[in-house]
Amino acid sequence: MRRAMSIRSKLLTALALACPFAATAQPYPSRAVRVVVPFPAGGGTDVIARTLGEGLAKELGQAFVVDNKPGGGTVVGNDMVAKSPADGYTLLLTTSAFSIVPSLVAKMPYAGESAFAPVALIGRAPNMVIVKNDSPFKTAKDMLAYAKAHPGKLTYGSAGNGTSVHLAAELLKNSARIFITHVPYRGASPQITDLLGGQIDLAFATVPSVAPFLAGGKLSALAVTSAARSPSWPDVPTIAESGVPGYQADVWYGVFAPAGTPPAIVAQLNAAFKRAAQSETFRKRVEREGLVTAVGTPEELSRLAKAEEVRWKKVVKEQNITAE
Repeated sequence: MRRAMSIRSKLLTALALACPFAATAQPYPSRAVRVVVPFPAGGGTDVIARTLGEGLAKELGQAFVVDNKPGGGTVVGNDMVAKSPADGYTLLLTTSAFSIVPSLVAKMPYAGESAFAPVALIGRAPNMVIVKNDSPFKTAKDMLAYAKAHPGKLTYGSAGNGTSVHLAAELLKNSARIFITHVPYRGASPQITDLLGGQIDLAFATVPSVAPFLAGGKLSALAVTSAARSPSWPDVPTIAESGVPGYQADVWYGVFAPAGTPPAIVAQLNAAFKRAAQSETFRKRVEREGLVTAVGTPEELSRLAKAEEVRWKKVVKEQNITAE
């Protein structure tokens, strides 16, 4: 009996020496997880991240703390995550800006998409083409017809050069073969102010930035930029329905970890994000963001990010778009 115990003790010692971390390994997560959002607090992405964080805390038993790191068109936050330890304790929750910024920044401080491990696609939301409520344009078809007949006459506002709303407009110019003059702003608020004041003819904007004005009757939505109508705004047609077949420029939301994060942790996080996104609390809170939840696999997110980078690189080159 003593000999058997001695042999067993030696085997355990040998295993411990061979795998020095086995004795101290803890189940994931054993402490708080930081979720970096590369946008200012209070925006749509921030709301999505904080709501998901509440659900993830319930699912995995640890706090998921949102850390807003705006700057550089999302480069600052992206870089922070790319250079963090690949242990699952630092995540990036971002938007399709992830695939736009490589075309706008000549030299990034991290190695592009290869610096990250995709975790989960969370869902998609449209942008909107909006006008003042007394605009002569009552439909997107009206606006497109006028733009074709009067090149350069119309002006449109965006939240800034290189933003998703800016590129959505530039893609429309390419697809519909029209020319409308871009007026960039530093954020959505001054853009909406000038639209209401009549300084610009129309604007491309995110749903959260214009929803209160649509509800109050001060602005009207001509179209959404998604492939299908938004469940939150079912009466607003798509641009594709309005005479530009195949057009799509919605915003997707995804979660990434640093490259090298163990596949088992990625799989665990993917499953947790899926359960958190299916909760009633999450669905109700993100309706106002226009988000259609569709949590996908890491592989789906990887394919989407790569395809989107190729697509937006083409638009940026053809329209000669530069970052601010």
